[in-house]
Amino acid sequence: MFTFKINHTNDRARLGQYFTPHGIINTPAFIPCGTKGVVKTLEIRDLHDLGVEIMLSNTYHLTIRPGAEAIKKWEGLHRWMGWDKPLLTDSGGFQVFSLNATRKIDDQGVEFKSPLNGTRHYFTPESVMQIQEKLGADIIMAFDECADGNSDKAYAKKAMERTHKWAKQCQKENSKLQKLRALNGQFPQALFPIIQGVIYEDLRIESTKFMADLDLPGIAIGGLSVGEKKEDMYRVLDIIYPHLPNDKIHYLMGVGSPEDLVEGVARGIDLFDCVLPTRLARHGAFWTETGRYNIKNKKFEQELMPLAENCTCSTCKSCSCSYIRHLFMEKEITALRLLSIHNLHFLLTLVHEIRVQIGKGNFENFRQEFHNQFLNLK
Repeated sequence: MFTFKINHTNDRARLGQYFTPHGIINTPAFIPCGTKGVVKTLEIRDLHDLGVEIMLSNTYHLTIRPGAEAIKKWEGLHRWMGWDKPLLTDSGGFQVFSLNATRKIDDQGVEFKSPLNGTRHYFTPESVMQIQEKLGADIIMAFDECADGNSDKAYAKKAMERTHKWAKQCQKENSKLQKLRALNGQFPQALFPIIQGVIYEDLRIESTKFMADLDLPGIAIGGLSVGEKKEDMYRVLDIIYPHLPNDKIHYLMGVGSPEDLVEGVARGIDLFDCVLPTRLARHGAFWTETGRYNIKNKKFEQELMPLAENCTCSTCKSCSCSYIRHLFMEKEITALRLLSIHNLHFLLTLVHEIRVQIGKGNFENFRQEFHNQFLNLK
């Protein structure tokens, strides 16, 4: 279980399969974010129709409400949500550390205030492992400190060292919990550590080596796409690549624009997740092969064509741009759903095509053609 099989490579781009208790993930793969147990505006059946192989839920938000104990009564997230495929939960580190005004951090953990009712919570590496064990995802994440992309080096180093300390604590606690799960006849969970170090090359290399030495079932890269320039993100991925364990799956957290998926794969990334496709959809933005557009623009008012001429998603099969724009202008909830379906379909189709091209040995040509055609229009 939790083995990673690499079937083809094109330079650093990898075509593979990751085996989990709830099914196989074909990689490279994009993970839709069901932060609070749902991908916003969509149902579980929509995810199946879209061909989603893995989804993500958020430890922080589900701890705040309804609580891990409530979900455990349903034997975990899979049964609670009605999702029978692989599931990943993040550690909540990113969300906790974004609460600058209401959290207190020390080497033992983080105290923070619930934005819902003001109650105080305290996350430690051990408690985060215990929460994720109750949530019951296939892949779980170590607790980390996600420093801001513009942090100075002194703070970046401190956050990295704390993340390293916590990763070892998570590994120890998780080992105990997984033994108990085995005794109880429950499926195993895979713990991934998270590389940190902001944009400082020596820190990123140090963190990559440290996390690789833990020899866990996968490895994640965190703290990117949090305020730094794209060029810095690509540079960081380039400098850590030689130090990533080749036999482990590589997961880039919180990254999901089309151009970043293509460039991430070119740098050895196998998994991505991001709220971007559904968040953009809720603001009227959508992707096509030629870039990003906004349905609320006047030019779509009389446009009888679908969002994208060659798109096979259910939205494009049944709706015109004019109709979807009308729904947005009338503030109809259906508009958000229609664009969310299209945007997720676009990214899932993109990673599918990436897999096809890697298998053909043609990824680099595909990469160049993509950039020649895709313009980040607004």
